[in-house]
Amino acid sequence: MQVPANLEKTNVEKAMPVAERDTVLVADDHGLYRSGFSFLLRDRMGFRSVIEASSFDAALDRLAETPNVELALFDLAMPGISGPEGLRVVKEAYPSIRVAIVSGSEERNDVVKAVAMGLNGYVPKSLADDEIVGALNDILDGRVFVPRFMTSGNAEHRAKLASSDTPAAKRDPGGGATNKAISPRQRDVLDCVRRGLSNKEIARELDIAEGTVKIHLAALFSHFGARNRTELATRS
Repeated sequence: MQVPANLEKTNVEKAMPVAERDTVLVADDHGLYRSGFSFLLRDRMGFRSVIEASSFDAALDRLAETPNVELALFDLAMPGISGPEGLRVVKEAYPSIRVAIVSGSEERNDVVKAVAMGLNGYVPKSLADDEIVGALNDILDGRVFVPRFMTSGNAEHRAKLASSDTPAAKRDPGGGATNKAISPRQRDVLDCVRRGLSNKEIARELDIAEGTVKIHLAALFSHFGARNRTELATRS
Protein backbone atom coordinates (compact mmCIF):
# COMPACT_ATOMS: atom_id res chain seq x y z
CA MET A 1 0.00 0.00 0.00
CA GLN A 2 1.34 3.42 -0.93
CA VAL A 3 1.83 5.82 1.99
CA PRO A 4 0.43 9.32 1.36
CA ALA A 5 3.16 11.95 0.92
CA ASN A 6 1.79 14.13 3.70
CA LEU A 7 1.85 11.18 6.12
CA GLU A 8 5.44 10.40 5.19
CA LYS A 9 6.34 14.02 5.97
CA THR A 10 4.56 13.83 9.34
CA ASN A 11 6.44 10.66 10.27
CA VAL A 12 9.78 12.23 9.32
CA GLU A 13 9.04 15.28 11.45
CA LYS A 14 8.16 13.05 14.42
CA ALA A 15 11.37 11.09 13.92
CA MET A 16 13.43 14.28 14.29
CA PRO A 17 12.79 15.53 17.85
CA VAL A 18 14.19 18.84 19.07
CA ALA A 19 17.45 18.39 20.95
CA GLU A 20 16.81 18.65 24.67
CA ARG A 21 18.58 21.44 26.54
CA ASP A 22 18.77 22.24 30.23
CA THR A 23 17.85 25.72 31.56
CA VAL A 24 17.44 29.20 30.08
CA LEU A 25 16.82 32.53 31.82
CA VAL A 26 14.42 35.07 30.26
CA ALA A 27 14.74 38.50 31.88
CA ASP A 28 12.09 40.92 30.58
CA ASP A 29 9.63 43.18 32.37
CA HIS A 30 6.76 42.38 29.98
CA GLY A 31 4.95 39.33 31.36
CA LEU A 32 3.09 38.52 28.15
CA TYR A 33 6.31 38.57 26.12
CA ARG A 34 8.06 36.36 28.70
CA SER A 35 5.23 33.82 28.51
CA GLY A 36 5.28 33.65 24.72
CA PHE A 37 9.06 33.55 24.58
CA SER A 38 9.17 30.81 27.23
CA PHE A 39 6.81 28.66 25.15
CA LEU A 40 9.02 29.16 22.09
CA LEU A 41 12.13 28.15 24.04
CA ARG A 42 10.48 24.97 25.33
CA ASP A 43 8.58 23.98 22.21
CA ARG A 44 11.03 24.94 19.47
CA MET A 45 14.39 24.72 21.24
CA GLY A 46 13.88 21.89 23.71
CA PHE A 47 14.70 23.67 26.97
CA ARG A 48 13.53 21.59 29.94
CA SER A 49 13.32 24.61 32.23
CA VAL A 50 12.73 28.31 31.61
CA ILE A 51 13.26 30.64 34.57
CA GLU A 52 11.82 34.13 34.32
CA ALA A 53 12.70 37.49 35.87
CA SER A 54 11.03 40.89 35.52
CA SER A 55 13.99 43.02 36.65
CA PHE A 56 17.78 43.00 36.56
CA ASP A 57 17.95 42.36 40.32
CA ALA A 58 15.60 39.39 40.05
CA ALA A 59 17.60 38.01 37.12
CA LEU A 60 20.82 38.09 39.13
CA ASP A 61 19.08 36.34 42.02
CA ARG A 62 17.81 33.62 39.66
CA LEU A 63 21.30 33.11 38.19
CA ALA A 64 22.86 32.85 41.66
CA GLU A 65 20.37 30.22 42.84
CA THR A 66 19.85 28.15 39.68
CA PRO A 67 22.39 25.55 38.47
CA ASN A 68 22.86 24.42 34.86
CA VAL A 69 21.77 27.62 33.13
CA GLU A 70 22.99 27.43 29.52
CA LEU A 71 21.62 30.68 28.17
CA ALA A 72 20.64 34.03 29.74
CA LEU A 73 18.58 36.49 27.70
CA PHE A 74 18.14 40.12 28.81
CA ASP A 75 15.92 42.94 27.60
CA LEU A 76 17.61 46.36 27.57
CA ALA A 77 14.49 48.25 28.72
CA MET A 78 14.15 46.21 31.91
CA PRO A 79 14.25 47.98 35.30
CA GLY A 80 17.71 48.10 36.84
CA ILE A 81 19.74 47.66 33.66
CA SER A 82 21.60 50.65 32.23
CA GLY A 83 22.62 49.14 28.89
CA PRO A 84 24.93 46.47 27.46
CA GLU A 85 27.73 47.62 29.79
CA GLY A 86 25.93 46.22 32.82
CA LEU A 87 25.87 42.76 31.25
CA ARG A 88 29.63 42.57 30.70
CA VAL A 89 30.22 41.58 34.31
CA VAL A 90 27.36 39.04 34.15
CA LYS A 91 29.34 37.36 31.39
CA GLU A 92 32.54 37.56 33.44
CA ALA A 93 30.83 36.19 36.56
CA TYR A 94 29.23 33.29 34.65
CA PRO A 95 31.70 32.43 31.85
CA SER A 96 30.00 29.12 31.04
CA ILE A 97 26.64 30.81 30.34
CA ARG A 98 25.84 32.28 26.94
CA VAL A 99 24.62 35.83 27.60
CA ALA A 100 22.68 37.73 24.95
CA ILE A 101 20.35 40.69 24.55
CA VAL A 102 16.83 40.28 23.16
CA SER A 103 15.57 43.83 22.67
CA GLY A 104 13.09 46.04 20.90
CA SER A 105 15.90 48.51 20.26
CA GLU A 106 17.50 48.40 16.82
CA GLU A 107 20.03 51.16 17.46
CA ARG A 108 23.45 50.46 16.02
CA ASN A 109 25.16 51.78 19.15
CA ASP A 110 23.44 49.17 21.36
CA VAL A 111 24.52 46.32 19.07
CA VAL A 112 28.10 47.57 18.86
CA LYS A 113 28.32 47.94 22.65
CA ALA A 114 26.91 44.44 23.19
CA VAL A 115 29.60 42.89 21.00
CA ALA A 116 32.31 45.09 22.54
CA MET A 117 31.26 43.96 26.03
CA GLY A 118 31.88 40.33 25.03
CA LEU A 119 28.22 39.28 24.91
CA ASN A 120 27.25 36.35 22.74
CA GLY A 121 24.67 38.12 20.63
CA TYR A 122 22.05 40.79 20.05
CA VAL A 123 18.63 39.57 18.88
CA PRO A 124 15.98 42.14 17.88
CA LYS A 125 12.44 41.33 19.02
CA SER A 126 11.20 42.28 15.55
CA LEU A 127 12.58 39.04 14.08
CA ALA A 128 10.18 36.25 13.11
CA ASP A 129 10.04 33.19 15.38
CA ASP A 130 12.12 31.08 12.98
CA GLU A 131 14.77 33.80 12.83
CA ILE A 132 14.90 34.08 16.63
CA VAL A 133 15.29 30.30 16.94
CA GLY A 134 18.08 30.38 14.34
CA ALA A 135 19.82 33.25 16.12
CA LEU A 136 19.70 31.51 19.51
CA ASN A 137 20.94 28.24 17.99
CA ASP A 138 23.89 30.16 16.53
CA ILE A 139 24.63 31.57 19.99
CA LEU A 140 24.38 28.16 21.65
CA ASP A 141 26.70 26.73 18.99
CA GLY A 142 29.37 29.23 20.00
CA ARG A 143 28.86 31.92 17.38
CA VAL A 144 28.18 35.62 18.06
CA PHE A 145 24.90 36.71 16.50
CA VAL A 146 24.36 40.24 15.21
CA PRO A 147 21.25 41.31 13.28
CA ARG A 148 21.32 41.44 9.51
CA PHE A 149 20.65 45.19 9.42
CA MET A 150 24.16 45.84 10.78
CA THR A 151 25.53 44.99 7.34
CA SER A 152 22.41 45.63 5.27
CA GLY A 153 22.12 48.36 2.67
CA ASN A 154 18.42 48.71 3.43
CA ALA A 155 17.52 52.38 3.33
CA GLU A 156 14.92 52.15 6.08
CA HIS A 157 17.44 50.65 8.50
CA ARG A 158 20.09 53.17 7.54
CA ALA A 159 17.66 55.91 8.53
CA LYS A 160 17.01 54.20 11.87
CA LEU A 161 20.70 53.80 12.58
CA ALA A 162 21.60 57.38 11.72
CA SER A 163 20.16 58.66 14.99
CA SER A 164 22.34 56.27 16.99
CA ASP A 165 25.53 57.72 15.48
CA THR A 166 25.09 60.89 17.54
CA PRO A 167 28.15 61.33 19.81
CA ALA A 168 27.62 60.01 23.33
CA ALA A 169 28.34 63.40 24.86
CA LYS A 170 25.39 64.92 22.98
CA ARG A 171 23.02 62.12 23.90
CA ASP A 172 24.21 62.02 27.48
CA PRO A 173 25.12 65.49 28.77
CA GLY A 174 25.45 64.11 32.29
CA GLY A 175 28.84 62.60 31.53
CA GLY A 176 27.72 58.98 31.35
CA ALA A 177 24.71 58.82 33.65
CA THR A 178 21.51 57.71 31.97
CA ASN A 179 17.96 58.84 32.66
CA LYS A 180 16.96 55.38 33.90
CA ALA A 181 16.55 55.05 37.64
CA ILE A 182 18.77 52.57 39.42
CA SER A 183 17.16 49.50 40.94
CA PRO A 184 16.43 49.08 44.68
CA ARG A 185 19.24 46.55 45.06
CA GLN A 186 21.68 48.85 43.24
CA ARG A 187 20.61 51.64 45.61
CA ASP A 188 21.51 49.37 48.56
CA VAL A 189 24.90 48.57 47.03
CA LEU A 190 25.52 52.27 46.42
CA ASP A 191 24.73 53.06 50.06
CA CYS A 192 27.27 50.42 51.13
CA VAL A 193 29.91 51.93 48.82
CA ARG A 194 29.35 55.34 50.39
CA ARG A 195 29.94 53.74 53.79
CA GLY A 196 33.25 52.33 52.57
CA LEU A 197 32.31 48.64 52.66
CA SER A 198 34.28 46.11 50.61
CA ASN A 199 32.61 43.75 48.12
CA LYS A 200 32.76 40.93 50.66
CA GLU A 201 31.18 43.11 53.34
CA ILE A 202 28.46 44.28 50.96
CA ALA A 203 27.68 40.68 50.01
CA ARG A 204 27.41 39.72 53.68
CA GLU A 205 25.21 42.68 54.59
CA LEU A 206 22.82 42.28 51.64
CA ASP A 207 22.93 38.47 51.69
CA ILE A 208 23.93 38.16 48.04
CA ALA A 209 26.87 36.54 46.25
CA GLU A 210 30.08 38.56 45.93
CA GLY A 211 29.92 38.08 42.15
CA THR A 212 26.46 39.66 42.20
CA VAL A 213 27.89 42.68 44.03
CA LYS A 214 30.45 43.11 41.22
CA ILE A 215 27.67 43.03 38.63
CA HIS A 216 25.69 45.71 40.45
CA LEU A 217 28.82 47.84 40.80
CA ALA A 218 29.50 47.59 37.06
CA ALA A 219 25.95 48.77 36.37
CA LEU A 220 26.39 51.68 38.81
CA PHE A 221 29.74 52.71 37.29
CA SER A 222 28.06 52.77 33.87
CA HIS A 223 24.99 54.65 35.13
CA PHE A 224 26.95 57.43 36.84
CA GLY A 225 29.91 57.49 34.45
CA ALA A 226 32.28 56.73 37.35
CA ARG A 227 35.68 55.07 36.96
CA ASN A 228 36.18 53.96 40.56
CA ARG A 229 34.46 53.78 43.96
CA THR A 230 35.50 57.28 44.99
CA GLU A 231 33.96 58.81 41.89
CA LEU A 232 30.87 56.68 42.36
CA ALA A 233 30.39 57.84 45.94
CA THR A 234 30.88 61.51 45.07
CA ARG A 235 28.98 61.68 41.75
CA SER A 236 25.93 59.90 43.09
